[in-house]
Amino acid sequence: MQKSIDWNYSWYKPFLFECGDIYICRVAPGKEYVHFEWKTEEGAVYSIHYRKRGDEQFITVDGITNGEYTLSGLEDLTDYEFYVSCGDKKSIIRLARTGKAVGTVVNYLHPDDIVYDFSGRALCSPCVIRHPNGSLLASMDVFAPERPQNLCLLFRSYDDGKTWHHLTDLFPCYWPAMFIHNGELYVLGVSTEYGDLLIGKSTDGGETFGAPTVILRGSCSNKDLGTHKAPQNIYFKDGRLYTSCEWGSWSRGFHAASVISCDATKDLLDASNWSITYPVKYDSSWEGVGDFPSTGCIEGTVVEAPDGKLYNVMRYDMTQSEEKFGKVLAYEINTNDPTAPLKFSHAINLNGNHSKFMIRRDELTGDYFSIINRLTDKNRCCDRRLVSLMRSKDLENWELVMDLFDYRDIALEKDVGFQYIFFFIENDTIYFQCRTALNGARNFHDANYSTFHKIKNFRDSSPILE
Repeated sequence: MQKSIDWNYSWYKPFLFECGDIYICRVAPGKEYVHFEWKTEEGAVYSIHYRKRGDEQFITVDGITNGEYTLSGLEDLTDYEFYVSCGDKKSIIRLARTGKAVGTVVNYLHPDDIVYDFSGRALCSPCVIRHPNGSLLASMDVFAPERPQNLCLLFRSYDDGKTWHHLTDLFPCYWPAMFIHNGELYVLGVSTEYGDLLIGKSTDGGETFGAPTVILRGSCSNKDLGTHKAPQNIYFKDGRLYTSCEWGSWSRGFHAASVISCDATKDLLDASNWSITYPVKYDSSWEGVGDFPSTGCIEGTVVEAPDGKLYNVMRYDMTQSEEKFGKVLAYEINTNDPTAPLKFSHAINLNGNHSKFMIRRDELTGDYFSIINRLTDKNRCCDRRLVSLMRSKDLENWELVMDLFDYRDIALEKDVGFQYIFFFIENDTIYFQCRTALNGARNFHDANYSTFHKIKNFRDSSPILE
């Protein structure tokens, strides 16, 4: 056995795990079709085998050489099984359910597909960025409750998101956040849920990564305390990079708020250059928060207020309050002391507080934008069927720009979810990636799609969703 010196894999194959000889690395179903691609060998000719799930015989298509194929003319909202072969080599049997999705499908994973069972069975933690070479890069991890949760999948588009292709796998990597610094791609994540906080770098646009650096050790157990985070923005202010994380676990009943930062002129792969604020537990006695039981705050987004102060604005649990939803909490970051604990500042009225959100400031207008799971029903605090674009002039008062997805009338809350949206602003367009549960997901939380979208003319009174 050969030891690993890099972070990326053409595909990650655990020892003694049955994953076939050919890697189907991307699946993208739609209405009455399933598109998929696989890793090819030069000069090889492949055969495609497919059938409706439950049928006895596979249908075979021979003579495929380009590494991707579309099964068309299929029944809608139906499960299909398929695999790829070349001589005596075969992929494992993959699964997909046909059905109209939203946006452009970056990747799909059927809830019964075992291809990534060593990590999980659902797609989580979307992140999308623009690389200096012009391409778009999209990442996601693979998770399931009580599973290892340690695999990240990277995809790339050279046509501004119209088509996507698999780039590489990162292992171990969970909750990955991609960002560009000095023209190079970095990924900040953890080894697994509540695991080690890691950072790694690619100098070739995401094709390869060197071994990651451990910034902070975690417990690497979902039963004990460790690093918790989500893909969030990396904020630059006064020569320093900032982003949010937490320390805690669901099993221990709390997540304490924190921020990590690094001098932007230093080597980001040297752990000694990073500073971590001492974690702060939520306190119901803070002025402006409710006197009710709460698990507190997670998944903050770092943003600069109009007065120049830097805040970590965090998702806030209000499920046991009388109001049920409506506020997020702002913690002030001490920019003069990168190790000083965050200081609770105030509550902000924003009713997307029960799911991860991101806030970005538009450099052209100075306005703030966020894409949230807007809540409208106190009896459905976990509802993620409504997604809305919000705008604020001052970071405090928010107004609705437009609803992007609204499935409240046509789908059950337990079956559908659009969530954990990561976005960036470029010219007159917002680019975003969504963790999407639709067309037979295990539940609204365990998403089977990662989808890509654009909001054109987002500053206008009538933006256009693509």
